[in-house]
Amino acid sequence: MIRYEPKGVTPFELDTVVLDLNGTLSVNGQVPEGVREHVNKLKAFGFKIYLFSGDQRGTAEKIATDLGIDLQKAVNMEEKADLTAKLNPEHTVSIGNARIDIGTFKNVKLRIGTLQAEGIHIEILKYIDVLVPSINDALDLLLNPDSLCATLRT
Repeated sequence: MIRYEPKGVTPFELDTVVLDLNGTLSVNGQVPEGVREHVNKLKAFGFKIYLFSGDQRGTAEKIATDLGIDLQKAVNMEEKADLTAKLNPEHTVSIGNARIDIGTFKNVKLRIGTLQAEGIHIEILKYIDVLVPSINDALDLLLNPDSLCATLRT
């Protein structure tokens, strides 16, 4: 668990990450270089990492196994919302790019959007706290409290 203390914002702690697959954890079916290292660092800090995916490309199981993270199938916003509700939302961050991710974004403490090659659905912009250019940038924010706090401060 990592504690974040942005100035002017109530401090919070995170220990769970919910990831979307297509356009977030993977780009055009490929996991970007550096993601495995980021995931391993987060796990070393005690983070639980979940992959909630509709599995558009059929790669979710292999990617989750390769990264050593928990896969939960969710084919729509409601299923993602239901899965997220079973977690501790006050200590959970969700990272995504698609309309389906609104289901997790509605129920977590911190919401990060990624704007990679597959794009970002415009409807999620009203649900995210931070927008970053890549999954590695999103994971870096979690690992570097000063950077995240600088973005969130009032």
